[in-house]
Amino acid sequence: MAYNFTQFKNDLKKVDERLSKEYSQIHTGRASPSILDGVMVESHGSHMPIKNVASVSIEGPKTLRITPWDKTHVKGIEKAIIAGNLGLSVASDDAGLRVIFPQLTTETRTGLVKILKERLEECRISVRMERDKVWTDIQTKEKEGKLTEDDKYRSKDELQKIIDEANNTLESLFEKKEKEVMN
Repeated sequence: MAYNFTQFKNDLKKVDERLSKEYSQIHTGRASPSILDGVMVESHGSHMPIKNVASVSIEGPKTLRITPWDKTHVKGIEKAIIAGNLGLSVASDDAGLRVIFPQLTTETRTGLVKILKERLEECRISVRMERDKVWTDIQTKEKEGKLTEDDKYRSKDELQKIIDEANNTLESLFEKKEKEVMN
């Protein structure tokens, strides 16, 4: 009987999705509404994402337009973006807010690549932890007699193939984002 890797593959997919989401929140000098996904605004006593209290649209290559549905949220949104420490400039006007993405310097780009590498390493650690759980489970099943020794080693080989594939996916996400940041 072969080991079932379905749950393990789903867990690795979640790690991929987490890295993609984190990378989408790192700005590369181009206006992207996804950078504001993690910014929470206080509204009527609770914290909500900006997209729940305003519409966010791309105004130009380096500018986002935020139009709050309730004009009283303008100051709160502005404070939240500044507090989010995203390196963005915010200007309010009669229509709402304008978020300006500054030109990236070489120093800033290098710092962003360092952050990208840190996030990549965090995800690699998550993959290793998931691998260790599965390998422990495989060894336990073999000791309990649910897997033969041959099945154990076949499962180990399959596990390594899945891990290599997951690491390659994470690496390609990193390389793609690094290219985006450096250009």
